[in-house]
Amino acid sequence: MALDQQSCTTTEFGDLPDWDLSALYTAPDAPELARDFDFLETECADFARTYEGKLAQLDAAGMLDCVRRYEKIDIIAGRLMSYAGLRYYQNSIDPERAKFLSDAQDRVTVATTPLVFFSLEMNRIDDATFEALLAANADLARYRTVFERMRAMRPYQLSDELEKFLHDQSTVGAAAWNRLFDETMAGLEFEVAGEEEPLGLEATLNLLTDADRARREAGARALAEVFGKNIKLFARVHNTLAKEKEIEDRWRKMPTPQTARHLANHVEPEVVEALRNSVVAAYPRLSHRYYALKAKWLGLETLEIWDRNAPLPMEAPRKISWDEARATVMEAYTGFSPKLAELTEPFFTQGWIDAAVKPGKAPGAFAHPTVTEAHPYVMLNYLGKPRDVMTLAHELGHGVHQRLAAGQGELLSSTPLTLAETASVFGEMLTFRRMLANAKSQAERKVLLADKVEDMINTVVRQIAFYDFECKLHDARRGGELTPEDINALWMSVQAESLGPVFDYMDGYESFWAYIPHFVHSPFYVYAYAFGDGLVNALYAAYEDAPEGFEEKYFELLSAGGSKHHKDLLAPFGLDASDPAFWDKGLEMIAGFIDELEAME
Repeated sequence: MALDQQSCTTTEFGDLPDWDLSALYTAPDAPELARDFDFLETECADFARTYEGKLAQLDAAGMLDCVRRYEKIDIIAGRLMSYAGLRYYQNSIDPERAKFLSDAQDRVTVATTPLVFFSLEMNRIDDATFEALLAANADLARYRTVFERMRAMRPYQLSDELEKFLHDQSTVGAAAWNRLFDETMAGLEFEVAGEEEPLGLEATLNLLTDADRARREAGARALAEVFGKNIKLFARVHNTLAKEKEIEDRWRKMPTPQTARHLANHVEPEVVEALRNSVVAAYPRLSHRYYALKAKWLGLETLEIWDRNAPLPMEAPRKISWDEARATVMEAYTGFSPKLAELTEPFFTQGWIDAAVKPGKAPGAFAHPTVTEAHPYVMLNYLGKPRDVMTLAHELGHGVHQRLAAGQGELLSSTPLTLAETASVFGEMLTFRRMLANAKSQAERKVLLADKVEDMINTVVRQIAFYDFECKLHDARRGGELTPEDINALWMSVQAESLGPVFDYMDGYESFWAYIPHFVHSPFYVYAYAFGDGLVNALYAAYEDAPEGFEEKYFELLSAGGSKHHKDLLAPFGLDASDPAFWDKGLEMIAGFIDELEAME
């Protein structure tokens, strides 16, 4: 579909593309959608009749047939839920879309309940038999990583009956609390001083980057007021989800609340601990030092929380059109590799991006891979800020990664979260370096450097502080119900440590944990951002040191999807994430940018 034919939303930044979801289904009443629901129900039941109680007796060819049937089911279920979810995120306050998503979740959950036996029986196959199966069939051996991740859960597996119960009950457990959180957030309205109409969450958060300090303060105080009014609800959501997790972890005998995330990420706890410790030790030379510089630039003795993401006084305020944002990212991507630009182009021209801010649309940005037989979709809330250009570069990096990894097939394409940020952060770095090279003055270079440092602090320092907050929250919840004041105190304990002594904290900031969706949707996800940033800093240094052959190795890394462990993927670059010095190298890149900024004073 050509650009002028696709659906767009006209804004002050130009015509912003809307999603065309027809690669999944043409409409919620499409016959193909009904067909796929029917297929899922009959195929899951037939799969269970064919294989339940018999996996251990299969030969290699029989096991391969079984895995391929399972993969086909995964594709159909993923297609259905991707379509229902993306429609919902386009307008999460539309009752029809909310009902469609809820009904789809119920139908898919009920249909797939008979499949619960698959991983349970697979994990009961002894190691010698399992290895013999893989040795006997190269096509089956391709799935080794999938099996290894599945079998990592062996020590924590419950009885077949309990596992089926947990699967069946999930739609009224965490999924229901997730929906309550999403719908509450989407429906919040903020009365901001000086604004004629109430604003949604995204537009109010956007005020925190406004050049006018009074508008930033007004936005921050409106956020605090509304979060405060709803704090009991948000505390209930967090208490319930943390307790639910504690109960399941206890039954599974998980040693820590973080264990399940580390297993899902295929990363060793000591690697995450090395990352966390390196970042916390670096707070004084990164965030503390940078924000002291920023206070000086702003002419302030101390910073208020609404100054954290303020534009710099030497920064000429301007809105960036969609066409300029697109050209900037495409030029950066092309400069690295024409192949990278070619993989990115359809996002702009084929309805793969939904960019405009619209009533009821979910806040934030993401790239959703959907299924390997379709293509990814990128969601933005584009408001013409320089950071929005970097967000575009980031999400397109995800999209390219997902397109390349799709070649692995459904079960092997999904990249662990620790590596899922690689292409996105690398895309940001390419865009930043291109903009820095094109800077026309020292002042422009200073602004670009400062913006990049702020992004890196938000990605590394803030996310590790978020991770520490979650660790404290889940640990404290094991001791009993947490009041809103208890959760507020945990939040503030990590804020002061990570941001540094230059900050004052307004009354109400203690409730700002409430709006962060990762705590609700994906416990302990946040360290993946810091992991990705540190990894990309090291990768980019390797690229600068030895550009010859880097492009080919980089595309091989992305194309591997989830088929290899991070050690194997990084080995061709001479990198090892289990080495604590690896993280220090990445942090030194941020410190080096701050050194350069200090030298400009």
